[in-house]
Amino acid sequence: MSDGEGVVDFVVVAYREEGRWLVETVPRQLGHDLGKLVDLLRQRPGESGSLAFVSVDEDFFYAVRLIGGELRLLLSDVTAATDWPMARDVVKRLELPLPDDDDPVQPAGDLTIFADLGVDPMALAAICDDLDSYPDEMLMQIAARAGFGPQLDDVLP
Repeated sequence: MSDGEGVVDFVVVAYREEGRWLVETVPRQLGHDLGKLVDLLRQRPGESGSLAFVSVDEDFFYAVRLIGGELRLLLSDVTAATDWPMARDVVKRLELPLPDDDDPVQPAGDLTIFADLGVDPMALAAICDDLDSYPDEMLMQIAARAGFGPQLDDVLP
């Protein structure tokens, strides 16, 4: 589906204040614009930065984390960049080459993005490598390990 629009399933922003996780859905069109999504995260700095999960077409997700001025990105499936403009934006921002059609399905970007929240790189890679899971299921696993699973579950469509 490379008509340029694509279907954003949901965009969720999470951050911690006073030791509590705050999780909210934001307009889905933000999933199409990495720059606007980062601007939104700047408005919610949180105690350990802020993060956004974007689920696309029940096919892949990307995660954005802003800690201070540092932007960290993870794309669950690098091959999504062959079909999806928002995945291409993430790959370009990571300064990675665009994948070929014969590249394997694998995550791209910062596998340590949630390490300080209890999601180590090996666990994150394993979650992304589970081709039988939908993006919302993968994101629930990440959120559960990071300590905001119930809050994410409450806001998911």
